[in-house]
Amino acid sequence: MSQLMNGINWNLVINIGVPLLTLFLGRYLDRVLEKRPKLISYLGHVSAFSLQDEKNTQVFTHSIVLLNTGRKTANNIRIGHNYMPKFNIYPNVSHTVENVSGGGAEILIPKLVPKEQLTISYLYFPPVTWDKINLYTKSDEGLAKVINVIPTPLLPKWVINVLRILIFIGIVTILYLIVYGIKIIFFK
Repeated sequence: MSQLMNGINWNLVINIGVPLLTLFLGRYLDRVLEKRPKLISYLGHVSAFSLQDEKNTQVFTHSIVLLNTGRKTANNIRIGHNYMPKFNIYPNVSHTVENVSGGGAEILIPKLVPKEQLTISYLYFPPVTWDKINLYTKSDEGLAKVINVIPTPLLPKWVINVLRILIFIGIVTILYLIVYGIKIIFFK
């Protein structure tokens, strides 16, 4: 073990490790300290129902979820629609519907405070399908990040942190081996 420790060029390890650590620390601090809204939009669910009437009518539903994960209020959120079906916003917030030139409409929500989440549920009939309704989500601060959600079980936070540490150690080790290999090949 002591031979292994003596064989490691600690100066090289520090020269590689410190800039990497600074990079990750800077990225983390930038993310934590940045004060701006961060809108996220994702498709909540898509459903189809057959009503128990004489025509066996088909009814479609879907929802989108809007979330402001940022540290500042998002202003004038606009959800664009190619076709505007009946909809419901939960929890109830002040909103308006504006027609857009060339067809379609927008739902305008004045503000979405940090960590606030809204669900917009739609109800419509064939031949309209969910992919022909929503066009975009944006605010005065920019476009929302659209996420395609696949339900997966969440790992405990301690497992995620251990995995991050192991990945970091792996990256540093690989970089060390690359630099060490280059040193052996070109400088000996």
